[in-house]
Amino acid sequence: MTIKENDFRKIDLNLLIAFAVLFREQSVSAAADKLHLGQPAVSGVLSRLRTLFDDPLFIRSGHRMQPTDRAEELHSKLLPLLEQLQSALFHQVAFDVKTVNVTLTLGMADWVEMWLMPHLIPALQQAAPGMRLNVVASDPFSDATRLEGGEMDMAISVATAGARWLEREVLTTMSFVTLWHPQQLTLSAPLDVDTFAAHPHLMVSYREATSSHFDTLLAKTGHQRRVHYTTPHFAALPGLLETMPALATVPAGLATEWQRTRGLLASPLPLDAEPVEVALLWHQRHSSDPAVMWLKEFVRHLIG
Repeated sequence: MTIKENDFRKIDLNLLIAFAVLFREQSVSAAADKLHLGQPAVSGVLSRLRTLFDDPLFIRSGHRMQPTDRAEELHSKLLPLLEQLQSALFHQVAFDVKTVNVTLTLGMADWVEMWLMPHLIPALQQAAPGMRLNVVASDPFSDATRLEGGEMDMAISVATAGARWLEREVLTTMSFVTLWHPQQLTLSAPLDVDTFAAHPHLMVSYREATSSHFDTLLAKTGHQRRVHYTTPHFAALPGLLETMPALATVPAGLATEWQRTRGLLASPLPLDAEPVEVALLWHQRHSSDPAVMWLKEFVRHLIG
């Protein structure tokens, strides 16, 4: 593509930087603080941006300034370009995993952390001693939004493909297993659907729901289960199963460890549920980040 110089006559790079900060902060005063400018100066910048793009860009709503559709479109296209420009101008190209000193933020649900981190962290300390991981709690419903907002560098998630900028690489597929404690329930594996439906259930829900895809599948067999307890934390389940005559259905990778350490018994889920894909997710803008890309490959090979 040939650059048309005349298209850029009205463009000031500082305007685009200010736009990105305004979009992130959604406040003129907060943006002024981040840009080390006075509030009148940033108001003037916003006025120039509105003229440049022939759009209000931000509409005041309460104490925040909500972006318009045009602002959303501009941000999605400009932010990766600005980050690539920043990387090209200021970031050191050379990457040595043995000497790198970096902290990366990973988003994952608690069950993914319990399943993966005991294997990943020791291996990572050997391969890249200066790479530190900051894990934040996330869920499949929020991963894309938080990656887009820069809250996470990468996520390990069962979320499916979404926006065009969302890169996704499947690590493994995982089926579901139903667990119970033998001191609370005297059952034999494999469970049939009648037994599965007859006992109380514990359920993990990220959105405070009281039913799940399993209930839809169960209804197709003419059954209905009783969900006696819901929680957003898989980590709560083993202790509850030790004290309650109930069943809990979890990803198979998590069940293996709990069978070994907590004495739980397991059965394949007696429903025709598709296995979930556990995948690495990252924003396309990080595809040029050597640390993120190295960690992606490291995790992939560890799981593979």
